[in-house]
Amino acid sequence: MILSVRFVPEALPLALIEDLTPLVQAFPPDAALIDVRGAQRYFGRSATELAALLRVRALAHHGLDCVIGVGPNPMLARMAAREARPGATLVAGDARTFLADRPAAALQGVGPKMARTLCSYGLDSIGRIAAAPLATLQRIAGARAGRELQERARGIDRTPVVPNAAARSVSSERSFPRDELDRGRQRGALLSLTEELGSRMRREGQVCGALALTVRYADRTTTTRGRTLHERTAHSAALTAAAYAIHDSLGLQRARVRGIALRAEGLTPAEHAAHQLMFDPADDKARRIEAVADRARARFGPGVIVPGTLAQNRRHTRRGAPARHGGPGYRDRRGPVADPPSVLY
Repeated sequence: MILSVRFVPEALPLALIEDLTPLVQAFPPDAALIDVRGAQRYFGRSATELAALLRVRALAHHGLDCVIGVGPNPMLARMAAREARPGATLVAGDARTFLADRPAAALQGVGPKMARTLCSYGLDSIGRIAAAPLATLQRIAGARAGRELQERARGIDRTPVVPNAAARSVSSERSFPRDELDRGRQRGALLSLTEELGSRMRREGQVCGALALTVRYADRTTTTRGRTLHERTAHSAALTAAAYAIHDSLGLQRARVRGIALRAEGLTPAEHAAHQLMFDPADDKARRIEAVADRARARFGPGVIVPGTLAQNRRHTRRGAPARHGGPGYRDRRGPVADPPSVLY
C-alpha cells in the first residue's frame, strides 16, 4: 500500500517517515509519497495503523497535523489525500468503487480541456470512462493517451515511489495583507516570485518548461492558468515576461486579489536544455549580470541584490507608506522580508 501525506502547516519532517521505511518520495514543501508494503510486514501493522502512528509522531515531535490518503498505488493515494479531512485518513480500497462516481476532471492527467471534450461525448464520470471501449478513448485522446486514460480510470497506476527523486516542479506564493486591486503591486509580487524561482532553479542546476499562475481572491476562489515557454529556461527575465503575459490574459480589472502563487513545471537538468543564441547584446549582458548576482547571493545572502523595482517599493514603504509587497512590514510564507538591499540592478 502507498501513503500520500500532506503536513499542515507546510513542513516536511522526513526523519519521522524514514523511521518507518526508506521508500519515501518527497514533494516539497509539504507532501510525500510513502511505500509501506515492506513496513507492513516488518512491523506487523496495516497501512491504516502505520498512518495513525505517523500522525501521532508528527503531533508529538513537531506539533504538526497531517492529511493522509491510503491506496494501492500512488494515483489512488493522492486522490484519497485530496479528499481527506485534516486529522483523518481516507482509504481508497476498491479502486472501481472509489473512482466510479467522481467527475472526469478528478482523474490524474485530465485537464479542463480534456474534461470538456470527454463530457461532450457523455463521459462525464470516471466510471463511464472506465466502461468506454478503448478504441473510443483512443479516437478522443490519441492512441497512447487513450490507453493511459482507460488504465487510470480503472485504478491502474504503474508509477513507482522513487526515493530522493528530483522535483518535477517548484512553486512559491505571495499573500497581500488586504484586498489588492492595484495592478502594479500585483506585478511587483509576480516579479518577486520569478526572481525567487529563477534563482532557486539556477542554484540547483534546473530549468523549467512551463509556468502556472494561481490567483486567490477575497472570496477564497482561485483561478489557475498556465503557459508553455518557448524554450526551457531559468532566466529570470524570461520567466517574468511569461508570468506578466499570463497575468494580463486574466483581465483582472477590479478583482480583489488576496494572493498570487507561481509554479515552475517540467523541471529538467540545465545541461539538457538548449538556448537559442541571439545577436542582441542586451540579452547576453542580462545573463552575465544575472550570473554575477547569483554569486553575490550565494556569498552574502538572498536579499543582497534585488531588481530596482522591488527595492524602490521597499524604500517607499520605509518612508511611511502602508506595508505592501516588498516593504519591511510585508510578510509572505517565509516570514518578514529583509531590509532593503544595498546593491541594485
